[in-house]
This record gives sequence, structure tokens and C-alpha cells, in this order.
Amino acid sequence: MKTAFLSSKLRPAPATAVFAFAAIMQVAALTLGSTGVAFGQQLNPDPSAWPTLPSASASATSVEAPALNLKSLETPSPIPSRPPKVVEPNHRYTFEELGARYPFSLRGIDGSDSVFFNVRADELVTRAEVDLTYSYSPALLSEYSHINVLVNDEIAFSIPVPRDEAGRTLRRNINLPAHLFTEFNQLRFQLIGHYTLECEDPLHSSLWASISNKSTLSLNVDHIPLPNELSKLPVPFFDQRDSRTLQLPIVFANDRTETTLESAGMIASWFGALASYRGALFSAHLDGSYPAKGNAIVLMKSDTSASLPAVSGPTLAITANPNDSSGKLLWVMGRNAQEIRQAAQALVTGAATLTGQAVTISQIDQIDPRQPYDAPNWVRTDRPVRFGELIPEQNLNSIGYQGGPVRMDLRLPPDLFGWRAHPVPVDLRYRYTVQPGTTDSALIVSANEQFLRSFSLESAEEMKDESWLKKLDPGSMFPVDVKMGVPLDLLKSQSELEFRFMFDYIKEGACRDIIIDNVRGRIDPDSTIDFSGYPHFMPLPNLEAFGRTGFPYTRLADLSQTAVILASPPSSEDVSAYLTLMGRFGASTGYPGTHLTVRLGQSGLEVTDKDIVIISSGDQRWLEGWSEHMPAMLAGERKRFGTSDLLFRSVDWIPPDPRTVQSPVRNDLVYDSAGEVAIVAGFESPVAPGRSVVLIASSQPQGLALVNKALLGGDDFSGNLMGSLAVIHPNGVTPLASQYSYSIGELGFWRGLEWTIVQYWPGALSYWWVGAIFLALLLLFLISVYRRLFRRRKGS
Repeated sequence: MKTAFLSSKLRPAPATAVFAFAAIMQVAALTLGSTGVAFGQQLNPDPSAWPTLPSASASATSVEAPALNLKSLETPSPIPSRPPKVVEPNHRYTFEELGARYPFSLRGIDGSDSVFFNVRADELVTRAEVDLTYSYSPALLSEYSHINVLVNDEIAFSIPVPRDEAGRTLRRNINLPAHLFTEFNQLRFQLIGHYTLECEDPLHSSLWASISNKSTLSLNVDHIPLPNELSKLPVPFFDQRDSRTLQLPIVFANDRTETTLESAGMIASWFGALASYRGALFSAHLDGSYPAKGNAIVLMKSDTSASLPAVSGPTLAITANPNDSSGKLLWVMGRNAQEIRQAAQALVTGAATLTGQAVTISQIDQIDPRQPYDAPNWVRTDRPVRFGELIPEQNLNSIGYQGGPVRMDLRLPPDLFGWRAHPVPVDLRYRYTVQPGTTDSALIVSANEQFLRSFSLESAEEMKDESWLKKLDPGSMFPVDVKMGVPLDLLKSQSELEFRFMFDYIKEGACRDIIIDNVRGRIDPDSTIDFSGYPHFMPLPNLEAFGRTGFPYTRLADLSQTAVILASPPSSEDVSAYLTLMGRFGASTGYPGTHLTVRLGQSGLEVTDKDIVIISSGDQRWLEGWSEHMPAMLAGERKRFGTSDLLFRSVDWIPPDPRTVQSPVRNDLVYDSAGEVAIVAGFESPVAPGRSVVLIASSQPQGLALVNKALLGGDDFSGNLMGSLAVIHPNGVTPLASQYSYSIGELGFWRGLEWTIVQYWPGALSYWWVGAIFLALLLLFLISVYRRLFRRRKGS
């Protein structure tokens, strides 16, 4: 009986009962809804406020029982799914940022091009996506053609090429398998193209596809915890795999003296040298606060009374950032400011030798000052330099018909004096695969994308002396040695020589053409370029040289002849601008500023044995003693600028003799405004003739961020520092004046005489001609004297 009762309780209700209950509930819902009361709503306790229910007759006439949907009762409606959560990528790069200067042009039956990118050591790729903008030829056969996307030479995706979308600009998002990514990666695009089912020309003009270099690669990454280990330095504070601008806070825990500021500048210049082309932006935390996220450098003087770690000497240590478990803090510590400097010196000169979580420096020798123009990044100017010293040997090769060019970067001292000088001698040695038949192959040499010279790559039939071919081993390349010259004007402080092997494809005829990509070209590492014949001389001030290379301060790579003067006390913006400038100097020289000098306040203006950089913002009354020597002055809302005809010039080309286009200050403009603006001005030191001063100033402390943008540059910032005075607005740089008042370097007697004469007689002949005319006149004079003496003797 009990069992029967339980079974009746579990038995499902009849369908008619379910339908009746559903109808009653729907009618009740409509009735209550019409009175303004919803299920779950609490009624007002005041009866007078309760809604009046309709009468039974009214309900019968105004409310109809809705028709029942039996199917909806039998099968419940599915719950709508939520859209997937969109996770913003951690990194997004355009192909242009990854090194693709131009759109990819894929040609032929198997054309390809690629970009390279890296993943930081403390990151793991979890998702990757390419936002691709591309187009392809209408002649491609859709069934037999496609575009492959390869990651590290493994096919990740194949893009179809339907005929109805051909010839148009298309856009496609492609997810790439995350497991294909490593620390060093190659993203390659390969066109497999066919235009006919019969015999086809493998390099036919209709076989093409184009991929925009504005396409983007997006990466989602997970952070990989790294141990607190000094042997991994400079990781994670700088990782060479990361192509972005380095952004690194420097925290001043409890000491902001001149010596500690010198230590911070030394460290900033070291990281700037490591960052190189990426650029480095530093932010100063003078309040001792750690960043909320990421890594930072902390300079601290040990103080046991403040519950800080006690140290027994110059100390370096690495710990986790208490505000961010994935960030690290690099501690540079000492019992006093001098020991902090010693720890900083140990870091920038011996980081590769450090190990463990913390080290205490027991001994470090003083580094000898460097010699002028010996910066590691700069090309030697005292002897011929081999190409193998400037570029890795494996990068001197060009492979195949569509092989990329050989590019060689040159960083030169900006004061190489090329006025009325011969071109830079280049002893170019190269090898190439000799092709059969008659070809139009050539080696094209360019400087900064400007054509210089073309050398024919002679084929076997074109060679007059075939004895060389008989001496070559099978598969060897034919050696060539040629002499050429490069105008020094084309090789600015940061230049690029490009060597492109253009091999002509030999067509055999219908149904006989096949690509055998066995041609090779190679620039010999023993090739040389010689700058030793040029003196070091430059008219100053020159803000272009300062902005590009930090010259004349970087003439000595350790900055031993440089003093930076800051207000006393400096603001955090002043120190941030100072650190970013030191990073810029380090990027130019490739060496840390181990002998940098920092002074605070007006007393620093009395330095006479160094070139000076003044960084100031806000109240600048401490500079009033030099105001008559400055072409501009910013003091709060009061602003004074010197302007010239440079504002009206549309071309900023500077000839070898810059004096011919200088624009001295014509008038002063003074006004009051609360707007943010910054200036960079160069002039000769009032207390030490021949010494340089560059003033970096802003009316407001936050305005110095504009100077940082001008130093780092970028697509969103127009203009460059030029002349002797420039004003910096949020959108770019505007040169105001260009006036040369002194110079650096020395010219020989004859060259110096010619330089001086041309200043007053612009059409004067070269000193070679002047010397020849002088010698000719001297010879005529001697002949005349000899004749007179001869006649006198004969007459006597």
C-alpha cells in the first residue's frame, strides 16, 4: 500500500491538468499586468493606494484567454547563448612596424615575402590573429591558386582566391595556431599562382598578389613568471625580442642628490644603448613610489632607521614588484650616494657577469675616460673599415631571383667635414653566379634609397676574358673588385648603403620555362669604406645634430665632457626629461655615460670645462643671469621667442656650407599665455668660449613631455629639431632661427684659409686651385728675379 502511494505521487499529472493550469496562469498574468502589479512586487500597505480590480463582467469582456501553444509546452525554448567575451590583444603590430617598408608584392608561380618578429622571454602566445588587407590578380585560376600563410615555415592557413573577388582590396581576419610561435618567429606569405592549365610562364605578369604593410598582427600572451635572478639581466627590464619603445620607471627611494642623479643617468644611458632604434622613455618617481604595474629600477640609500634593507656596500638585487606579481624591481643600493654610483657602474659595465638574487660589490676600478669619436656605434674615421665590422657576415648574401637587398647601416660622427671634398672611397668586392647566354643582370648600389651606381653582372658569353671561368670550381661564384665613391653629403649621421643583386631571368621558350632558383650574390666582408680623409669640423649651434646623435655631447661616448644642469630641487618632469635624454645619448653611442656630471641650481652655470645641457620648467628665474645670451626664454606665463626668416622657408635642405642658408634672429616676440610649449635652444657658453650650451625648457613641467616626443619622434609627430632655436608644440617641431656663432673641430691651414675666404668671397676657387695659382705666380717671380740677376752679371 505504501509502495502504491509513492508511485501515485511520482506519476505525472494528466495533460489536461497541465493545460488548465497554464491557461489560468496566463490569464492571471495578463490581469495583474493590466493593473500595474507585477509578480514579486511588494504592495503598498495603504489600502487606498491599492489598484482597483476590474469587475467580473468587465474581465470577461476585456480579457480573452490566449491560445495555447502546445508545442512550446512540450519543448522549452532554448536559453540564448551569450556572445563570447572579447579579449583585447596584448600586442598589435603593423607589418610596417615589423620591418616591411613597402607592401608585399608576390609574383610568379611561387612568390613569397615575410616579416620577422619576436616574443618576450617572459611571455607565451595563447592566441594570434592577422588582420590582412590584400588583393590578387583576376587571371588566377581559383581551383589551382591560393595564398599560404606560414608561421616558421609551417602552413597555418590557405587563403582562397575566388574569381569574383579578384582585383579588389579585400580584408580577412585569420586565426593562427598559437603552438607554432616561439621566441623568434617568421610570418611568411606565399603565392601559389597559375593562370592556365597548359604551358605557362612561371614569371608571367598576370601572376601577382599584393599584401598591404598596414596589415596587423595581434598577439594575446600569458605572463611567464621569471626567477629573481641577476644572470638574466637585462631581462625582464629590457628584452631584445621586444621591438616596442622601452618604457621604464626609475624610482628614487630616499636620495636625490647630484651623485644619485648621475647614477640614474648612467643607468638610463645603458638601457638607451640596449634599446637602440626602439627608443627609451623613462619616468622619474621622486616620491619613492613603485609603479602599479610592470618593472622598475630603484635607487636607494640604506637607512636602517627607516626599516629599509641594510647593505654593507654597493649592492645590486632583484625582487618582485609588491604592486604587481609579474613585475620586477632592480635595486641599486649603497650606504651613501657614492656607493650607489659604484653599484650603477658595476651594473652598466658588468651585468653579463652577475649571478644570484643579490650581489655586493667589493671592488670596482675607475674606468679611464674614452677618446673622442670612439663610440662603439660610430664608424671608425681613422682608418678604412671593413664591411665585416659593420654587418654580420651571413647578412651579406642575396639568394635567388627575388632575393632581398644587402643593407648596411652606417652611424657617422655628424661633424665629418665634406665641403668641397672628394667622395668617400669604397673598395667594393662582390661575387655572383655567372649565368649562361646574354643577360641584363646588374648590381645596383644605393645610399638612403638614392641611386648611386650600377655594375653589370656579365654572363659567360659577355666575358672577354674566359680564363677566370676555367679557374673557378663548379658551383663557385665569380669574384669582382671595383672602386667607387659615395658623396659624403648622402651619408648623414644615420645612413644606409644598399646593394641589390638583380638577376635577369632567361626564358627558354614555350613549355620549356622552369625556375631553377640557383643564382646567388654576395658582398665580400673584406670590402672597405674609408672616412679617414675627412677632418672633424662643424659650425654650431646645430640642433639637428643634437636631436639625431646628441652631438657635440656624444663626441666622447662616456659623456666625460658633459654636464647636465637642473633646477634645485628638480621636478619629476625635469628628471624624466633628463633620463630620456641620457637614453637618447646612449642609443647614439652604444655606450653608457659613465663619466656624466650633474649639477643642481644656479651654481652649475659656472661650469667651464664641460659642455652644458640645461633642463628647466616652470619658474626659471635662476636662469635670468644668462637671459641676454638665450634666443628664447620661458618663465611661467611670460614667453619670449626670437624669430627669423626660417619660418617662411618651405625647404629644409642644408648645403655642405650651412652658412649660406643661415637665418639669424630678426625680432623678438614676447607674450603671456598659460598654454603648454617647450623650446630647445643652442648657443655658445657665456662663461667658456667654444663650449656648447643647449637649453631645454618648458613653461609648465608637463610641457617637457613634448621634448621627449621630439627626441623619440614617430609618425604622429611632425618635424625635426633644426637650426639654433626650435619651438615644440603638441603636434610637432617648428624651427625658429638658424644662426652659427662658433664652431667645433679644426681644419688645416689651407682648408681653414679657404673656409674663411669663402665667407666673404662666396665664389672663391678651391684651395687646390688657389695653391696652384700661388705656386705658378711664385715660379714666375723666381724666374723674373733669376733673369734680372743673370742680366746684371752679364752686363758687369
